[in-house]
Amino acid sequence: MTFLQAMLLAVLQGVSELFPVSSLGHTVLLPALFGWRIDRSDPTFLAFVVALHLGTALALLVFYRADWARIAGGLTRSVVRGRISEDPDERLGWLLVAGTIPLALVGVFLEEPVKRLFGSATLVAGFLILNAFVMFSGERLKRAKSGDIALGALPYPSGVGVGFSQALALLPGISRSGSSIVTGLLVGLDHEDAARFSFLLATPAIGAASVLEIPRLFAPAAHGVLIESLVGGVVAAVTAYASVTFLTRYFRTNDLRPFGWYCLVFGSVCLVLALTKVIA
Repeated sequence: MTFLQAMLLAVLQGVSELFPVSSLGHTVLLPALFGWRIDRSDPTFLAFVVALHLGTALALLVFYRADWARIAGGLTRSVVRGRISEDPDERLGWLLVAGTIPLALVGVFLEEPVKRLFGSATLVAGFLILNAFVMFSGERLKRAKSGDIALGALPYPSGVGVGFSQALALLPGISRSGSSIVTGLLVGLDHEDAARFSFLLATPAIGAASVLEIPRLFAPAAHGVLIESLVGGVVAAVTAYASVTFLTRYFRTNDLRPFGWYCLVFGSVCLVLALTKVIA
């Protein structure tokens, strides 16, 4: 992987991680389309990808810094008090805790099997197409429901369900934000609150995964991508901040269907190319 390729992947990560189009899927498919000689199943490549995720998590932390300050205060107050009140910040904090635990448990048990999928463009393209139908189905079911509930009133089991849906993003081609926003819609949130909850959940989810993987970058075999990972993380953070700024405004009046059509078309093209051995 050249330095230029690494920076292009960093920009791609910052844009596509929060857009519901699967950053991991694009990180696999675009190098294949461009003919880059990158071993996508190599552990150091996965560590590089996670370093980009860390930059994304830092961008989210900065963007939602006021929210996180209130959430941290609410969690502290509830712990000191020994019970959870109806304060919105306390409830949101514990919803985030409840939503983060399922992904952490699934990640521990499925990390190694999922890594094997990173080398197959055919599988990734197929998952990207599936990602499109997840969003189409979610929007159709949402339109059939009446009324919305506020994020602060979301039941804890529903928060766990939204958190668990993030585990689908362990499959490259399935979007973490897309699956969690769809689940948020299905449990009664509107698009704006579903997106906000998804982005808040992303911070501990992406940050924890990054902390687990970053030490691999300092192994002797990984020294060749250390600089690319550090600079790439900064580039990913800048582009991710721009992405979340746009998306928080977009979901006030728009839905997931345009992203679904993009995933369907791009995934179908890549699947045909993979099946005909044009890309691998």
